[in-house]
Parts: sequence; C-alpha cells; structure tokens
Amino acid sequence: MAFCTQAVILILSVLIVSWCKPSYGAGIAIYWGQNGNEGTLAATCNSGNYQFVNVAFLSAFGNGQTPVLNLAGHCNPSANTCTGLSADIKACQGKGIKVLLSIGGASGQFWDDLARALNGFSQQKKVYLAAAPQCPFPDAHLDTAIKTGLFDYVWVQFYNNPPCQYSGNANNLLSAWNQWTTVQANQVFLGLPAAPAAAPSGGFIPADVLTSQVLPSIKNSPKYGGVMLWNKQFDNGYSAAIKGSV
Repeated sequence: MAFCTQAVILILSVLIVSWCKPSYGAGIAIYWGQNGNEGTLAATCNSGNYQFVNVAFLSAFGNGQTPVLNLAGHCNPSANTCTGLSADIKACQGKGIKVLLSIGGASGQFWDDLARALNGFSQQKKVYLAAAPQCPFPDAHLDTAIKTGLFDYVWVQFYNNPPCQYSGNANNLLSAWNQWTTVQANQVFLGLPAAPAAAPSGGFIPADVLTSQVLPSIKNSPKYGGVMLWNKQFDNGYSAAIKGSV
C-alpha cells in the first residue's frame, strides 16, 4: 500500500471497531500504522496527545477472504511479527486510550450490513463502532450505514474535499459541520490533516487558526467529540499545539 496517495483513498470509507470502554469526552484521534518511521504504537500513546488511536488498516476482509492486516513498515503479519502489538494495545488501554481497528476500503457497499453484524457481538460484549465519511453531506458510501444509528463516533474528513474544507476561511467547513451534527451518532469529530503534505488536495488548517477561529465555532455542538488527525507520520507537533483547545 502506498503510504500517502493510496492510504488517502482507502480512508475514504472505513469502519472502525473496538471492544474498549467508550469515551465521550472531547479529545484527539490519530491514525497510526501506515509508515514504519512514525514510531511505535506504545510511543504514540505515551505522547499524551491522543485519546483515540486508529490502527490502520485491515485492508482485506469479507467474501471468504483471509483477513489481511497492512501496517506498512511496522510488522509483517504473514511472518507473524505483529503479535507484539498486543502488549502495546494493552499499554495504551491502561492509559485510558481507546485503540480501534480501522477496516479500510474504497468501496461503500454493504457497510450497513457489516455494522449490524459487528453490533451483533454486543450481546457478548459491547462493540463500539466509528465511521470516517468524507465531508460532502451525505457521504456517498457510508450514508446508509450511518443511518442505522449504530455508530458511537463519526470522524468526518474535512480534507481533500474542496467544497467543504478550510480554504483560507472556514465558511464551507462550518456549513458542512452543521449538517454532520444532525447524524445519528453519539459524537462527531472534525477530521483534519496533521500537515499540508498529509492532504494533497487541501484542507490543512494552521494550528493558531484552528484554535482561535474554528474550534470556538463548533465546540458548542452537543455532538462535538474532538479532532481526528491523518496521520501519525505527519503529526510533528500539530496535536501538541492544539490539544489544550480541543
């Protein structure tokens, strides 16, 4: 999987599942797993910047396929070198950080069926679900799934989408945000690139602009959950600069 372009494509339609205890306080979610130089999962959690870490991606699943976990340069599942992540996940959870598995794919078919199937496991132990739609409302792939009302978190991608991203002013973004807060989900997150290079088609918001102009306008929503960032590879101080205002 290409580290930037293809990863951006794959993130267009993802479902995320976690068996963790839910968190409904505002925080920062980060995607981790698509660059071997971004540091370990444990180090990511030890930074103190994140309340959620999305492990990306489970890139193949369903239709009788053998599930494939693609963690770029971190480990090789076929060589059984990813088992060490178990200890990292437990360490993150011990800090109260929610670690979620990102199930990625560009196709949007049957996400509602998948959500219902995963939610069915809640009879054994509560399963928490999240979706990462693009900001044009409603999302072309995930709208039907989100309308099931099964999602705890919706991290909306306000980047690589000029009609609803920040482009020198926040008017289009805020208009789209107001639409997204009407969805049937417990919390909605503002999804942003952690650096300009993380989103080739734009949407990056300088930290000072985000904290002074954008967050004050969206934090009054009862569904505001925080900020989602793509991704750990590009987060070189951005989360630290904004976390006090999230």
